[in-house]
Amino acid sequence: MLYFLKFLTLFFVLILNGVNAFSQDLTRFVNPLIGTSNNANTNPGAVLPWGMISISPFNVLDSAENLGYVPTPYIHGKKFISGFTHVNLSGTGCPVLGTFCLTPTAGTLSLKQSDNMSAYSRQVAEPGYYSVVLDKFNIEAELSTTLRTSISKYTFRKGKANILLNLGAGLSKKEGAVIHRISGTEVAGFKTIGDFCGLTAVQTIYFYAQLSKSPVESGVWDNHRQYPDYNREMAGSNIGAYFTFDVEDNDSIFVKLGISYVSIENARANLEAEQTGYNFQKVRTSARDAWNKELSKIKVKGGSDDDKVKFYTALYHMLLHPNIFNDVNGEYPAYRTNNILKTNGKDRYTVFSLWDTYRNVHPLLSLVYPKQQSDMVNSLLSMYNEGGWLPRWELASMETGVMVGDPSLPVIADTYLRGIRDFDIELAYEAMKHNATAPAEKNIMRPGLEFWAKYGYIPVDAPRLLSDSTRHFYEEMLRNRVVWGSVSTSLEYCIADWNLAQMAKLLGKEEDYTYFQNRSGFYTNNFDIQTGFIRPRLKNGEWVDSFNPTKEELNSFTEGNSWHYTFMVPHDIPGIMDLLGGENQFVKKLDQCFTEGHFNITNEPDIAYPYLFNYVRNEEWRTQKQVRKIVEENFKNTPEGLPGNDDCGTMSAWLLYSMMGFYPTCPGDVNYQITSPVFDEVEISLNPQYYLGDKFIVRAKNNNPENIYIKDIKINNKRADRFWISHDEMTKGGIMEMELRNNP
Repeated sequence: MLYFLKFLTLFFVLILNGVNAFSQDLTRFVNPLIGTSNNANTNPGAVLPWGMISISPFNVLDSAENLGYVPTPYIHGKKFISGFTHVNLSGTGCPVLGTFCLTPTAGTLSLKQSDNMSAYSRQVAEPGYYSVVLDKFNIEAELSTTLRTSISKYTFRKGKANILLNLGAGLSKKEGAVIHRISGTEVAGFKTIGDFCGLTAVQTIYFYAQLSKSPVESGVWDNHRQYPDYNREMAGSNIGAYFTFDVEDNDSIFVKLGISYVSIENARANLEAEQTGYNFQKVRTSARDAWNKELSKIKVKGGSDDDKVKFYTALYHMLLHPNIFNDVNGEYPAYRTNNILKTNGKDRYTVFSLWDTYRNVHPLLSLVYPKQQSDMVNSLLSMYNEGGWLPRWELASMETGVMVGDPSLPVIADTYLRGIRDFDIELAYEAMKHNATAPAEKNIMRPGLEFWAKYGYIPVDAPRLLSDSTRHFYEEMLRNRVVWGSVSTSLEYCIADWNLAQMAKLLGKEEDYTYFQNRSGFYTNNFDIQTGFIRPRLKNGEWVDSFNPTKEELNSFTEGNSWHYTFMVPHDIPGIMDLLGGENQFVKKLDQCFTEGHFNITNEPDIAYPYLFNYVRNEEWRTQKQVRKIVEENFKNTPEGLPGNDDCGTMSAWLLYSMMGFYPTCPGDVNYQITSPVFDEVEISLNPQYYLGDKFIVRAKNNNPENIYIKDIKINNKRADRFWISHDEMTKGGIMEMELRNNP
């Protein structure tokens, strides 16, 4: 009887643990199809958190001749899959990568891409896993990944089966690749990538692949011409390898592929280190576990299932970039030089879309994932040592020069000010100051710096401004120090210099603090008291004629207009209030931005606007109203559910913060502005290596869809007569409790 009771007890423990394990499977709340339409440019493929490799369905080829060149390998609604590409970006505005396209087919082998395209059905997308049926060939394709490698499982029906590895198809406009059929079950090679947003810089990406079954025939091709059993390297543009098999019903063939930015040898070493055998289920389970580990750093209660799906999908998207760049042996190509270097024990990261991510992605990483954020800052500092500059938009150690400003500075300053300090602060300060003060004629990161320093703004009629007809304008910006958006660039320099000033003050560099703090106020030189707008000026000090605050002008504004930039002074909200005539006028004009439809959630300059009402006492309800309205109207659990380009997780980060109930309006200012949360409870796990607390909880009383206004706030049971909370308060742990109601 005693043994029976012990068995029964163990049985119920196992059952309860199983239930608990299921309840913690947060991947069920992730829908990777969100953002695959509406130009959000995400994809539903398999990838790990911060994974170097991702493998996605490739459905953007309309024909063998039309490569499309869109920024994503997959668009919801496209009818034909052409294969599955490796190394894909998520939420970027220009096409690149989409490399190494694997395509399974059945029947007679064809090397024509148009013959190998298939309608598809039974699509399943989960974190770390993707499957689909290719209807034309009746093949089930399943995909999963480790950090640097992929595994594909193709299940065939009886007859002839083919697997093609196409190095010509992809998203990069750069042509050129090399392939080497090592044996009937091994193939390796490399491909040139580049031309991202018109940049002429290139990078090389290598691969090594193994197949689980020996083919009856294999070879390589060049421009549709077969070369059976060819076992030397072949170079070309439209090249690939093919493998043909005799299969029975439900035979599965596996393909493992490892990548490296260093060499084929490293790609093979990555594969051998991260996968043994062809255990697809093991890789899939490990991928799900990796995602659950990171997703569970934030746990929510309450809200609808759709709310949870939107939330955890946003967290999923935010954890894709920046991503790991070094191989298992620590090697990677250096920034701008491509010399092969080794990490010093920290991971090296790439894909820094900093103009976007400095505003909210990196502050959220600092709060919830400080170890990864620390490694990212160390990566930025290594880039300074290697290439002489802190980057603006780095991709695979190429400086793309994309966008404007000097966004590395606020990332580094904000990280340090939030308490993450396991990097060389003196080196960091040296690098930041170098970007901000290097001679203008050599300063590739701050175009227009000489005019900004001379006039206190960048005149719209200054030399070498970007013209609408400039073909490779990012290349022009990078190499010839051309200015895109004189006003936007000026304001971004103000934000960067304000962050540099805060660092100078903290380090006791008083003279530097005064200098950079003064420069951070240069935005006032672009403010027109008469119109109440930030606007472009000429060298003679006069305002540009025919000013229209709703018009986007390339020489004046970067991806926006005056409405999107007038309040983009997050480091000095009291200053812009004074310029506008005081708090009442500030609120009136900010409210006008929303009521007249000028606010644009799809782009970065104004995404903090909904939270700026918090800076005026008794107007905080407007923040709660606008934030909830934007969350409900612009973010959905559908392929169209992101309101435009996700920008490497920036739109997703905005949603995460807004659903949790707080937002960082300005990097370097480590206070969060408070709004009403969507959930009854949000629990954020804190890393004890960096922070004193173990968790911070946001709790909402009387929470329902109608009760969007805050009646009362308590922080650790003490009433808070304010609508902000400091990073320090959060990271010491505790509870912020809000009582909600349905009227302001």
